Amino acid sequence: MAHGMDDDDAPNEALAEFKTKPLGGWGVAQIAVGTGLTVYAVWVGILQPGFRKVPLRLQVPYIPASKAQVDHVMSLFKGRKGGLVDLGSGDGRIVLEAHRQGFTPAVGYELNPWLVRLANFHAWRAGHHDAVSYRREDLWKVDLTECKNITVFLAPSVLSLLQKKLQNELSDDALVVAGRFPFPDWTPCRIEGHGVNRAWAYSMQAQRQHTLKKNDTLTDSNLNNELTKEKGST
Repeated sequence: MAHGMDDDDAPNEALAEFKTKPLGGWGVAQIAVGTGLTVYAVWVGILQPGFRKVPLRLQVPYIPASKAQVDHVMSLFKGRKGGLVDLGSGDGRIVLEAHRQGFTPAVGYELNPWLVRLANFHAWRAGHHDAVSYRREDLWKVDLTECKNITVFLAPSVLSLLQKKLQNELSDDALVVAGRFPFPDWTPCRIEGHGVNRAWAYSMQAQRQHTLKKNDTLTDSNLNNELTKEKGST
């Protein structure tokens, strides 16, 4: 591998490039050459065109999760049972690891057909093709009301919009784990890892209680402001 970089470190180095300066298709291609990872070249040549009809702020470049990121995500689910859903499942490695750790069913939702095929190939190669499911569906249209364990590896612009859907559909006993980026307005109940390998866990029950307290505080503040205005006008 060029520059002595291993497979786990390369995506993180590339992420640093994304965060420090704007990159077009040519910039991503240069990262591909520099790291030796074909996934970035695939994004430019094959995967990216599939998202041309998707609003820019909802586009998420394909950067595979590192082993450390996967380990931290699964660590946050330790002790939980049932099914697991990965929103924007990419090449399927989170879903595959969830199955290995006993989550059934383990399902990934991914809009890009090339990544769905890649995920199915990985599952077939691992001998778990019949045990996991990768579905080509728009995550905004997926019904999450029965889901208890949810993972997301998405960009901050997407996470800010996804918060409302999750709060509206998930039950109080659901746990959401975000990798690489946290939800911008939520308070995590647990955190694993450091830097770009960090993962954040969010209890929906605790999140709703936090939101209610925040709304109550805003309501009290507005009421006090109105009372102050009334006193000032008398």
